[in-house]
Amino acid sequence: MAGPVDPRLWRYARSARRYLVVSVGLSLVTTGCIVVGAMLLARMLAGVITDPARRSIGSWGVEIVVFALAIGGRGVATWWQSRLAHRAGARVVAELEQAVLVAGSELAPRELDSRRTELAVVVGSALSGLRAYLTGYLPALLLAALVPPIVLAVIAIHDPPAGLIILITLPLIPIFMILIGLMTQGRSAATLTATTRLSDQLLDLFAGMPTLRALGRETAGRAAGSGMTMSHRVRALGESLQVRTMAALRVAFLSSMVLEMLATLCVALVAVSIGMRLVFGHMGLYAGLLGLILAPEVYLPLRAVGERFHAARDGMAAAERAFAVLESEGREVGSAGAGRISDFRGEVEIRDLSVRSRDGFAPAGLSAVLRPGAITVLAGPNGCGKSTVLQSILGTMWPDSGSVLVDGVPVRELDSRSWWSRVAWLPQRPVLLPGTLRENLELLGPATDAALLESACVATGFDAVLRDLPNGWNTVVGTGGLGLSLGQRQRLALTRVLAADRPILLLDEPTAHLDDRSAATVLSALTARARRGATIVIVAHRPDLLAFADNLVEVRAYRDDSVARDADLPEVGAVADRFGSSRPLGELHVGPREELR
Repeated sequence: MAGPVDPRLWRYARSARRYLVVSVGLSLVTTGCIVVGAMLLARMLAGVITDPARRSIGSWGVEIVVFALAIGGRGVATWWQSRLAHRAGARVVAELEQAVLVAGSELAPRELDSRRTELAVVVGSALSGLRAYLTGYLPALLLAALVPPIVLAVIAIHDPPAGLIILITLPLIPIFMILIGLMTQGRSAATLTATTRLSDQLLDLFAGMPTLRALGRETAGRAAGSGMTMSHRVRALGESLQVRTMAALRVAFLSSMVLEMLATLCVALVAVSIGMRLVFGHMGLYAGLLGLILAPEVYLPLRAVGERFHAARDGMAAAERAFAVLESEGREVGSAGAGRISDFRGEVEIRDLSVRSRDGFAPAGLSAVLRPGAITVLAGPNGCGKSTVLQSILGTMWPDSGSVLVDGVPVRELDSRSWWSRVAWLPQRPVLLPGTLRENLELLGPATDAALLESACVATGFDAVLRDLPNGWNTVVGTGGLGLSLGQRQRLALTRVLAADRPILLLDEPTAHLDDRSAATVLSALTARARRGATIVIVAHRPDLLAFADNLVEVRAYRDDSVARDADLPEVGAVADRFGSSRPLGELHVGPREELR
């Protein structure tokens, strides 16, 4: 984090602000109770020993009552602070998790896909470590800032030599804390990174387990390149995580032991000094007892900070990841503009669109006009940026150069909600949420047109799927459509798009997981929808989709070795000629590579 008390925490979690204010007040009360209690205890002990007339309990009635109040006040303040800390910890974690989820949903799809495991780990479990920060580390930090200077001043007033010894030895604890921190610097961040990586690997293994079970190879199959069975691989990943966790705990215990021994030696120096001066009569008993009682209280808060630092470090490292998401530049994607289209026609124009990829641009310099009443197919080799073109049209990804205009208005200037209410999008991996089929159907809005819904079901073949389900639209599916086959999930997603009465349809491989007969039925429905005036844009590889196109737009990428790759690929026009398509090639422009370098 950016310091012991990161200001970003107070900015993103409002509950932490109130807790900090109250915690400072309670720390002041605790400090006052420590000083008052120590002074009264030293006075009573010294008086009992040196004043024979005051050796009865009755003669110390007032002091005993005040001492009891000081001890009780310290206990109540500590209990109240702990109670507030647990409540504030739960609220702060909930607020940060909610904020990270919202920020994650606003990331560009490509950015979100690359950080999905990190988000899952941070939101799922890692941020829970902030509770240790708020319930243990932060109260100890406040006490460390308030108690030592005040208590040291009291000791120095009554016993300057003891105060001087404490003043010299006290910095040793922060120095050793810094040395330990430098030695373990980055360990928590590395542990969180390793946990994220291991979680990613486990998710991949579990995602492939149903396929292996279907093939009967969940125990005999070998993990690629590892020479281990899948079960052994899962066990090895779990053991690796256990080793890292135990290493972090070992560092925490050893650092606590070092600080405890150092504080004990410092208190021993003060005690020896006070004892020697008492023996030779160089100081009074009251001052000596007060120094002995308060000396451990000077070192205790600093020891507590060191002990609880490692317990809170994991949560602090997770908070760093959370703040990185909250402050990510990718959150600007999809932000609502002020522009609206008064006379909507549905014509989409792409002008010199280029989006940076890992090794170049994909797409590179693409220009095309996507007109209403026609099916436009985006074709090209894998990785050339066809899906990126759809995301740029949606406004979920901003291009590095060029623009996308809808009826002459740039998508970046449109109001997001208004624009998305006119678009139905079928991604390459259809989104299906846990719930009923009807709830998944209405993700794009309520299906108010029964005739349109029925025709969509017939076109996609989902009507046959519903007849085989006992609960029909009320059938419950799990995450990602668990309970349905891949073909049934694709049919449901296609039905959702076709049943949405929207003028622009963007479809990424709509006939994936469908047989030829079902694909032909879907394409016929899309053609009929286009003839009624809809703007339909399809990303396609299959030749049958290319043959159905009214306009073909070839999407190209620019890479260092793109010349060699393009030379080995058939032209889109050649594929269309093979299937007898006489439809015109859509308006196409690939920018010169010199302009993209």
